[in-house]
Amino acid sequence: PAWPPGMLCATSGLLAATALPAQPRGRGPAPRCRRRELHFPGHPELSLCDFLAGRLARPSVPAGRRAVLRRGRMPPAVGGGLVGSELRPRRGRCGSQAARAVSPDVANEAAARSPKRPAWGSRRFSVLGRWALLALVTLLSFATRFHRLDQPQHICWDETHFGKMGSYYINRTFFFDVHPPLGKMLIGLAGYLSGYDGTFLFQKPGDKYEHHSYLGMRAFCACLGSLLVPFAYLTVLELSKSLPAALLAAALLTFDTGCLTLSQYILLDPILMFFIMAAMLSMVKYNSCTGRPFSAPWWFWLSLTGVNLAGALGVKFVGLFIILQVGWNTVSDLWQLFGDLSISLVTVGKHLAARVLCLIVLPLALYTATYAVHFMVLNKSGPGDGFFSSAFQARLSGNNLHNASIPEHLAYGSVITVKNLRMAIGYLHSHSHLYPEGIGARQQQVTTYLHKDYNNLWIIKKQNANADPVDPSFPVEFVRHGDIIRLEHKETSRNLHSHYHEAPLTRKHYQVTGYGINGTGDSNDFWRIEVVNRKFGNRIKVLRSRIRLIHLVTGCVLGSSGKVLPKWGWEQLEVTCTPYLKETLNSIWNVEDHINPKLPNISLDVLQPSFSEMLLESHMVMIRGNNGLKPKDNEFTSKPWHWPINYQGLRFSGVNDTDFRVYLLGNPVVWWLNLLSIALYLLSGSILGIAVQRGAQLPAEVEGLSQVLLRGGGQLLLGWMLHYFPFFLMGRILYFHHYFPAMLFSSMLTGLLWDTLLRLCAWRLATRSLARGVHVLGILGLLLGTAYRPSQGLAGMPTASLWILSHSFYLFHPLAYGMSHGRTQVAGIMGLLKLLRGLQLSPGSSRGQPAVEPAPGPSQLWRKLPEVLRSPARQDGTLGACLELHHTLQSRGFAA
Repeated sequence: PAWPPGMLCATSGLLAATALPAQPRGRGPAPRCRRRELHFPGHPELSLCDFLAGRLARPSVPAGRRAVLRRGRMPPAVGGGLVGSELRPRRGRCGSQAARAVSPDVANEAAARSPKRPAWGSRRFSVLGRWALLALVTLLSFATRFHRLDQPQHICWDETHFGKMGSYYINRTFFFDVHPPLGKMLIGLAGYLSGYDGTFLFQKPGDKYEHHSYLGMRAFCACLGSLLVPFAYLTVLELSKSLPAALLAAALLTFDTGCLTLSQYILLDPILMFFIMAAMLSMVKYNSCTGRPFSAPWWFWLSLTGVNLAGALGVKFVGLFIILQVGWNTVSDLWQLFGDLSISLVTVGKHLAARVLCLIVLPLALYTATYAVHFMVLNKSGPGDGFFSSAFQARLSGNNLHNASIPEHLAYGSVITVKNLRMAIGYLHSHSHLYPEGIGARQQQVTTYLHKDYNNLWIIKKQNANADPVDPSFPVEFVRHGDIIRLEHKETSRNLHSHYHEAPLTRKHYQVTGYGINGTGDSNDFWRIEVVNRKFGNRIKVLRSRIRLIHLVTGCVLGSSGKVLPKWGWEQLEVTCTPYLKETLNSIWNVEDHINPKLPNISLDVLQPSFSEMLLESHMVMIRGNNGLKPKDNEFTSKPWHWPINYQGLRFSGVNDTDFRVYLLGNPVVWWLNLLSIALYLLSGSILGIAVQRGAQLPAEVEGLSQVLLRGGGQLLLGWMLHYFPFFLMGRILYFHHYFPAMLFSSMLTGLLWDTLLRLCAWRLATRSLARGVHVLGILGLLLGTAYRPSQGLAGMPTASLWILSHSFYLFHPLAYGMSHGRTQVAGIMGLLKLLRGLQLSPGSSRGQPAVEPAPGPSQLWRKLPEVLRSPARQDGTLGACLELHHTLQSRGFAA
C-alpha cells in the first residue's frame, strides 16, 4: 500500500528534524513506495506514522508525563513550560496534512491518552503572562539603568571623546575618529533634540558639566542599554521556548554591574550592543518563520536583520562579527534548502535572491547612506583635516584649501607644506627639539605630523643660492622635474638633512634631521626633486604632482615609515631616508599649501573628490588609525584572557581629586557563572552530540531537550566565540569593555543551559509535580543564588536561595552607581584579605600552589564584604573602597 501524499510530506519533515537517515530520492515525480514502518526510538511497537498522529504515551511513565508531538514540535519535558525542540517540518502545511490523514479513531484514542490541551482562555492567559513578564523585565532594566543617571555631574572616561564628537556634529565641524560615524551621529542627534547646544568642550575626565545639558545624551545611551535585557529575554525564549530560561538570562544581564555601568554614560558600547542584540533577535525570529517563507513576518524579520547589521557595522567595525554569525546561519539555511529535493531550484533561487537583497544590498545601502549624511553634515574645517588628502580638505568650509586660489606651479622662494600621500601619515614637520643621545646624530628632529601647524612650513631654495628669491628684483624661476633643491624649515631656519646614521626605529634606513644655521649647511642638505612618471624639465604643479625627494649624497629616498616615535619624539611619526628606491606611497609626497606673492592664483574647486573617493579614503584612514592606537598615560590596558575571569576593570571616574568614583567591573557571580556555563556546555554538548551522531536511542523528552541544547545553545556559543576570539589576533591596544558583546552571548547561553540541564535532571523523577518543583527551585536558586551548605539537602534550597544574584548586585552596585566616601580603612581591607588567604595563590607562586590556611566558608566572605565596602574614613580623592579592594587583592596575588 502507498502512503498518502500528506503522510509522505509529514514523514519527510520529521525525518529531517529528528536526524534519522533520510531515504534517497531521485528527481522527477514522487515514487509510490511500499509502506515501511518507521518506529520512534524506544517504542518499537508504535509506528512513526501513528506517532505523528499523537499516539505516543510511554507505558512505564505516569499519565502526567506523556509526550505528544504536535505539528513537528516536542512538548515540554516536565512541567508546563514551553521548552521544545523547535523541530519543524520544512512545509508549514505538513502537520495539518498528517493530522487529516489519520483516522478519527486514532485521533480520539490519542486525545484520551494524552494530556488535555489548554482551553482558549488558559492559552490567552499564558500569552498575557508572557507579555507581563516581558514588561516586568523591561521595567526592571530601565529602572536599574536610569537610577542616578545624572551622577556624576562631570565627564567620565571616554565621554570626553564621544561627547565631544557629538558636539562636532551639532556644530558641523569635521573631525577624525577610528570608528564609523553612526554611533556619534546618534549621540549628537540625541543631544540636539534634548537641548544641548554643542558648546561644552569635553576637554578631560573630571570636568564639571555645570549648566550644560548632558542628560539627553546619557539617557539615549541608557535607553539602548536597557533594551539589551528584553532583547536577551526574547532571544532565549525563541531559542528554548522556556520562560524560566529567558528569565534567568534577563536576570543575569539586569544584575550585572558591568553592563549597567556601560549603559549609563555617553559611549558607543551601548549603541553597538543594541544593534548586535537586535540583529541576533531578528535572525532568530526569521529562523522561526522557516515554515512560512515569503510571508509578511518572514520578510519583516529578514529585512530587520539587514537593518540591524548595517547599524552594528556603522557604530564600530567589530559589528563584522555579528555579520559573520548571520552569514554562517544564512549559508547553512541555504545549504539545507538546496538539499531538500521537495523544493524546486526556482524556489531555492528565490530564497537566495531574498537573502542577497535583505542581508547584503540593504545593509550596504544603509551603511553607505550613513557616510553620505556624515559628509553632508560635517562640512566645516576641524581638527580632523590633516588626516585626509588635500583634495578631501578642499571641500571643507574654513579650510585654507576650500574655495582657495593659490599659485599653480611651484617656484623658488615659495613657502610650502609637503604632505605624504599615504593615508594618516601627515605633513613633513620639524621642531626645535633634538634627537636624544644614542639616537643617531644629536640634531634637530624631523617627523611627520597629522595636524595643521606652523612647524609644517618649508621654504624651497636653490642648492647654492643664498639670496632671497622673494625679492621683487629677482625674476620668477619655476622648480622643474630633476632640479637640485634645499628645503629650509621656516620656523628654525635649518635645512632638511640626511646622512649615513641609522634611523631611530627602522633598521637599514638613514636618519633625517634639521641641520645648519640660518639656511647655511653642507652638501647633505641637497635633494633632487622628481615627479612620478614625468619627463625632465616639466614644471611641478601644486596638489596634482606626485613628487619624490632623492638625497643627492646617499641616493636614498625621503619617506615615512609610519612608526610612532617614543615620547622624546612627541609620539609623532618617524621620517627616514630609505635606500630602497621602489616607489611606494610612503615615499611619495605632494605640495599642498603654496604661498608666493609673485605668482598668479588659480581656483581649487576642480580638485574636490567624488563621494566614492571620499568613502574609500575615510575607510583607509580609519583602518590605519585603528591599528596605530597606543595607550595613554596611566591607562590600564588588558589582554583578552583577562576578560572572562573578570581579572581587571576600568576606572571611569575618580581622577583630579574628585569625590565620586565609578569603576567598570562585572558582577563576579554573573561572570564566573557564565565561565562555568561555557565549560559545562562544551562538556554536555559534546556528550549529546556524540550520542546523537552514534545513533543512540534517546527518549522523546531527552531528544527534544538535546536539540534545544545543541541548536539553540550552539547559536549562542558561536556568537560568544565570534565576539571574543578574534581579539587574540588583533595588534591594537585592547580594553576590558571590548568583551561585553561576547558577555551578552555567554549570559544567554547560561540561561538556556541551566534551564535545560535542570529539566534533564528532573526528567527521571516519578511525579510531574515533583519534577516541576525541582525545575522551579533550581531556576530560583540560580536567580536568587544558592548559598548551599553540604549539610543542607534539596529541601534546604528555598531557605538558602535568598542570595547571590540579588545580593551580589546589592554588594557591588556602588561600583556602577558611584561611591562618594573616602578610602577604606586599612583594618577592614586586611580583615577581608585574611579571610581570602585560603582562596588566593601564594604571592610568589608560579605553579598555583594553594596557601596553607583552609578556605573560609562563603557566608563568612560575603558577610565581611559589605563592611569593607561601606566603612567610612577620611576623604582623600582615591578611587574608593571597591577600587582599593580590587587593586589590593591583585597586589596580593588574588587575581580574580
